[in-house]
Amino acid sequence: MNETSMTIQITVLFFATLREKAGVPTVEISIPDGSQVKDFKQIIRNEFPNLLAHIDSALVSIDREFAFDEDLIPDGAEVALFPPVSGGAQKPTLLIKITEEELDLNSILESVTYASTGAACIFTGMVRSVTERSQPHQTVYLEYEAYHRMATEKMEQIGEEIRLRWPEVEGISIVQRIGRLYPGTPTVVIACTSEHRDSGVFEAARYGIDRLKEIVPIWKKEVGPDNEVWVEGEHQPQPGE
Repeated sequence: MNETSMTIQITVLFFATLREKAGVPTVEISIPDGSQVKDFKQIIRNEFPNLLAHIDSALVSIDREFAFDEDLIPDGAEVALFPPVSGGAQKPTLLIKITEEELDLNSILESVTYASTGAACIFTGMVRSVTERSQPHQTVYLEYEAYHRMATEKMEQIGEEIRLRWPEVEGISIVQRIGRLYPGTPTVVIACTSEHRDSGVFEAARYGIDRLKEIVPIWKKEVGPDNEVWVEGEHQPQPGE
């Protein structure tokens, strides 16, 4: 068997901390045919020594689905490495968007409002100028980035999860802003609407932002007067997430 038939070609994407440590956003590599994710991680350790301290905690996706150590990597796959993260015309409406544009709260709410809507719950995240995490420090701006295609698919998944848990919720909107954002700027909007306030809209909106922080590959770099750091989460997705 020749070398060509024994190897496959894949595209590797790096995000946030891993992109900076690798020194490149993407690379094409050859790996042995039949390689599992755990084999791929070892290859990356060998090829990118600067990532040694990050590989064990890094998440892996194959073609925009979370992947795990025993999963096989197919030929031509898009494999991403990143840190833990921080229908039709019928109701309910699901609005999903990742944008660099300013978030218009009225427009977002209007997109999930019906004639029957009597209650709406909106959560908006904001950029703080002072952060109390670790020791209090000043934030000049945040830099948000996303693994766009996978993030969009996972946001859609969250919308479907909300539908299953709170069927009385009519409209669901999940909108994330990326790019450079300064203190006082809205970064994300979760909006849920229904006929009545006791239908689950409060719980659904809270679930939406909590879930986004768990499984949607969006990260932020916190830039202060004297330093900058990627803010990473700790949640490790399980099979099926």
